[in-house]
Amino acid sequence: MRNNTTTTDYVNCLWYSLVMRHVLVTGINGFVGKHLAKILNEHGCQVSGVIYNGTVTEDLKQVLNQTLSCDLSDKNQVNRLDLTPYDVIINLAGLAQMGMSFEKPELFMHINVSVLQNICDRLLEQKHAPRILAISSGAVYESHQSMPLKETSKLIQDGSPYSQSKIAMEDVATTYREKGLPECLVARPFNHVGPGQKEGFIVPDLYKKLLHAIQSNTPLRVGNLSTRRDYTDVRDVANAYMLLALTEKKALSSPIYNVCSGVSHSGNEILSALEQQLPGSDQVTIKVDTSTARPNDPKELVGDNSLLRRDTAWVPKIPFEQTIKDFVQAQQS
Repeated sequence: MRNNTTTTDYVNCLWYSLVMRHVLVTGINGFVGKHLAKILNEHGCQVSGVIYNGTVTEDLKQVLNQTLSCDLSDKNQVNRLDLTPYDVIINLAGLAQMGMSFEKPELFMHINVSVLQNICDRLLEQKHAPRILAISSGAVYESHQSMPLKETSKLIQDGSPYSQSKIAMEDVATTYREKGLPECLVARPFNHVGPGQKEGFIVPDLYKKLLHAIQSNTPLRVGNLSTRRDYTDVRDVANAYMLLALTEKKALSSPIYNVCSGVSHSGNEILSALEQQLPGSDQVTIKVDTSTARPNDPKELVGDNSLLRRDTAWVPKIPFEQTIKDFVQAQQS
């Protein structure tokens, strides 16, 4: 059995990995899903995936036992799925771009809530209770409170439609833990970045703008890059999901876990790391547009990962600078 974790990680998840081997990952062809499928495969799991549309890449096909096509927000389609073969279901399916949620709040609420609800209803109908890992977000926390943010920190009351949809999804998980799916766990990942991330997030967006500025010999226009956020490499995030999926039940003391690095970086640090990877960056003039700054934007958001570390022996391993380097290399390959 191949793995890239420490001996402690391996021992901690060994019992579950031997007993629970067939994992279904929804949203398998997304940013995190591709990395997660590979790491699950490396740990001896059979991995099946659900996609909504499109296809999976050839390298992903090589690690998948099966690929299912289903609109998981459609209850009738979900009711045609046989979920009994799966020992673990990791739900990555959903909408994730916070900015877009303001334009389509009802869609975000519908997709991000109904997918988990439909899966859980189908499991109850089939009288099957696997471990479920529902992926929420660190955006559910109220930003103006003591840092670092713990699982017990105050949740946001009037956040973005995206944040509200994730809180509603967590409420669904709580309901179904009480209705007969006791291992319906919730992961709250903070910002994650790395190879394969698409536009709509700070690293790929800054990369695109910087590359354009270099190639066109024009100024790079940016907003406020002084705020600090908690970023974790996507491969470390995938490793955390794997451990939450496979760690022995008695070792898990909570139904909710933060997935975060515990370290914050500013937008300026991201830009500097990108500049190190792109020749010609030193010739680019930076122009800051202060009009885009949000007055209530918190200066720093950082999470506490101590609960995840304690219960699964997870440790974020990939340095921030390596993450940015690998992202750029993936973009150029």
